[in-house]
Amino acid sequence: MKVIVLENAAQIGEELGKFYVDFINENPSCVLGLATGATPVPTYNYITKAYADGKVSFKNVSTFNLDEYCDLPKDNKNSYYTFMFQNLFSHVDIDPANVGFLDGNVTDYDAESKRYAEAIKAKGGIDVQLLGIGHNGHIAFNEPADEFTDEAFRVTLSESTINANSIYFDDAPMPRYAMTMGIGSIMRSKKIVLVATGAGKAQAIKGMIEGEVTPQLPASILQNHDDVVVYLDKDAASLLTK
Repeated sequence: MKVIVLENAAQIGEELGKFYVDFINENPSCVLGLATGATPVPTYNYITKAYADGKVSFKNVSTFNLDEYCDLPKDNKNSYYTFMFQNLFSHVDIDPANVGFLDGNVTDYDAESKRYAEAIKAKGGIDVQLLGIGHNGHIAFNEPADEFTDEAFRVTLSESTINANSIYFDDAPMPRYAMTMGIGSIMRSKKIVLVATGAGKAQAIKGMIEGEVTPQLPASILQNHDDVVVYLDKDAASLLTK
């Protein structure tokens, strides 16, 4: 696990944005696993500016997002589908047919999980998976549990996650369930990049990097992956001792 500590979120966005632009240019038909939330926005901003400047193209890129809320229309302002189009997809030349998303409104969650796994496999697997981390150490919506998950599944969101994300739901209750990639799906990515900023993530980061591997802190499983790069600002890295 390689750890890169930078001054702030803006610097991380620039450095990681450069990585993605270079990676896409070197691998124009690559498959990217993408994340939502505030953390990746500076990176997406860098990428969209690079596209506007003619420095990168998404014409042959395929993407798969980590998760989506259940019981929320995909065109809802708080859906992750809407988030991705607002912050990235509508600003680049990606083919909408190459955008992969879990459907949170299905009735057969097992069938949806199988569909998503097969879609990723058909593309040759995910080349680079982008992750954030929750205050409780969750990645995607894999909450602390008794065992690590495998493929996508319907999850009951923890109170910690609901409290953290409910700020975005100012006019309606936040969903209590989501469809998420499982830990196994994430770990099968060829490369993983995790970003964390702010002192509120410091304890989770310390456990992820320096603690034991345990499903009670799902991100700790990344210690077992061969190619993980962690981008932190100084606050998120403040509790690390190594």
